[in-house]
Amino acid sequence: MTPMKNFLPLILFIVLISSCKERAPENKELKEYVTKFVDPFIGAGGHGHTYPGATVPFGMVQVSPDNGISSWDWCSGYHYSDSIIAGFSHLHLSGTGIGDLADVLFMPANKQVDLTIDTKNRDSLPYKSSYSHANEKASPGYYQVFLEDPKVNVELTTSLRTAYHKYTFTKNDAQSVVIDLGFAINWDSSLKTAITIEDDHTVSGYRFSTGWAKNQKVFFVAKFSKLLAKHVLVSNQSIVEDITAEGEKTKAQLFFNAEVGSELLVKVAVSSVSIDNAKDNLDEGDFNFEKIKTEAESTWNSALSKIEVETPVDSLKTIFYTALYHSQLAPVTFSDKNGQFRKENDSIVTATNYTAYSTLSLWDTFRAENPLLTLIAPDKTSDIINSMLAYYETKHILPVWTLYGNETNTMTGYHSIPVIVDAYKKGITGFDAEKAYQAMKTTMMQDERGLDLYKKYGYIPYNLLDESVTITLEYAFDDWCVAQMAKALGKDDDYTYFINRSKAYQYIFDPETCFMRGKSDDGKSWNEPFDPKHSNHREHTDYTEGNAWQHSWFVPQNVKDLISLHGNDDVFTSRLEQLFTESSEITGDNISADISGLIGQYAHGNEPSHHIAYMFNKANKPWRTQYWVHHILETQYNTTPNGLSGNEDCGQMSAWYVFSSIGLYPMNPASGEYEIGRPIFEKSTIHLPNGKPFVIEAEHVSDKNIYIQSVTLNGTEFNQTSILHQQIIQGGVLHFVMGSEPNKTWGLTNNNLN
Repeated sequence: MTPMKNFLPLILFIVLISSCKERAPENKELKEYVTKFVDPFIGAGGHGHTYPGATVPFGMVQVSPDNGISSWDWCSGYHYSDSIIAGFSHLHLSGTGIGDLADVLFMPANKQVDLTIDTKNRDSLPYKSSYSHANEKASPGYYQVFLEDPKVNVELTTSLRTAYHKYTFTKNDAQSVVIDLGFAINWDSSLKTAITIEDDHTVSGYRFSTGWAKNQKVFFVAKFSKLLAKHVLVSNQSIVEDITAEGEKTKAQLFFNAEVGSELLVKVAVSSVSIDNAKDNLDEGDFNFEKIKTEAESTWNSALSKIEVETPVDSLKTIFYTALYHSQLAPVTFSDKNGQFRKENDSIVTATNYTAYSTLSLWDTFRAENPLLTLIAPDKTSDIINSMLAYYETKHILPVWTLYGNETNTMTGYHSIPVIVDAYKKGITGFDAEKAYQAMKTTMMQDERGLDLYKKYGYIPYNLLDESVTITLEYAFDDWCVAQMAKALGKDDDYTYFINRSKAYQYIFDPETCFMRGKSDDGKSWNEPFDPKHSNHREHTDYTEGNAWQHSWFVPQNVKDLISLHGNDDVFTSRLEQLFTESSEITGDNISADISGLIGQYAHGNEPSHHIAYMFNKANKPWRTQYWVHHILETQYNTTPNGLSGNEDCGQMSAWYVFSSIGLYPMNPASGEYEIGRPIFEKSTIHLPNGKPFVIEAEHVSDKNIYIQSVTLNGTEFNQTSILHQQIIQGGVLHFVMGSEPNKTWGLTNNNLN
């Protein structure tokens, strides 16, 4: 018989083992944080134009370092090649080609600086600091850097509408913060600014500026964790002996008691409407920086876990999850907590039952970024459409490119239209379809931006408007989109009108050269002399940020007809191959810097090329789509700061990677279907909002096994090169078997749904 004193420990041991066994399945279900794979510095070098600072998905504030340089590669305020920081402002653009924002600059300092200096450039900033990448970190929702000159460690994080700063000063050093509302980079310049010392913990103010956004009004409030001991206010290089400074350029230096610890915390909120709204947007409660940082990371993890990829190659996970991260930075929340937001005509409107968004880079994002959101964030899609309809009310034209509520009219086409049609065809609700249709029709029937010429001639003559070829092709696609919605809503006459007008590309296709070319208003004469490699950036040119090689393929609405214009599948695919294998020489004296990421004449660094590799599918050579998509994935993305081959453009460059790496792409982004390319992951799971997973499996996939051998959908043979959105959202398993040699019989039957 076992003595009781020995028996009790045995019982406890058995209970412990049993309880561990019971908990084991629960532990297996714990998911690792995929945020660890994200590197916000990818794209912060080269021409990526991304920023490394802190924000949350579609956040109102983007608090990030500014180097203080005005140059194209500093459009986000930051470039990885730099070693100087001017400060940390609260609004930034991700990956665009035009510099604006960088509003409300904060910078910690450990001594009093002379703010009366008229700062003409970065060299004259009295508060700038050097830094090293060795003492810099970034992850989703968090940024940290050590400023070498004031010897201050800076940490940044955010909630949806509030930015948090944590400054750790060297012991016994003076503790102060500079606010510079005159600070500006690139296109932006301040017009009217103000700073008010509200109380011993609070500062508020506003910054009105012009630039890309002509009427930008930013109101802010900042609360500090310590008592404000002293302040210096400056207006237009003169010290102001008051609690408020007003002027074109206002600055402040705020001093705090260094004896109460080395840390100073700040929280800042902004609003387009008023200081009162900024105060309402400011998070309540204390300055628990770590809590907000943890919540931001958790929010990002939820957003990034909507697509789960499995691969033994960590670098592929880094590229993928960073791409998924970049694709959820924009558009940005624009309406305040109470729903209000400002439009460019200074009217204040209220978003009722939706969140208003701005930073709508539609020329870029309609291609893949917006279709990606229909899968992972359809609620955002309906809010974006409601935002576009609110902007429509100002001038009765749908937005082209909105920044901080302003229409910039940047780029060609009206690509609000495919975003609306794509959402409608995919069954996304939450917006008034009839109102949206009328907005689309009204937009395409007005006379601005060359539509008067388009309606008169059926195309845009090159001798009457620059960029005529690109504009004609994009209006033709927009017309096709309007026709699809007209048909769905039973508007048969409208359908006939717009579907006929959508064939405008036929007017400018030259059968002798097989290029889309500028045609005169006489309906016969081509623009001569003609060089398909020639580029002239945004002036006296037929093509937008590109050349004939890159722009002649934009007929995603009717690839079969484009093939017939070439003659047959073989001629068409031969031309496609030549695109990728032609010399990469670009000719001209004013070559567009946007032509980057060249593979032959294919330019992955700019959006007009993004759909082209998938066009082989429509010409019965899907294995060439598989080959070239593989080549683009391998050569145009990497894990370095130069890891993007061109401007990120508010998520489009990254959305291309997200889709293409899992084996899908919306070649026609308003068709409700996705072309099949080649998956690079063993398994990808799209966790759909309806709770159903859609799994993409790739058996035998590797960097050598790039060709599809066979496909099944839910166990049934799948022999077509496109799949409907409605098939995906039902959930299921799309199973690929991959091999090293092309299967030239797969996908050749019933392979075109449009």
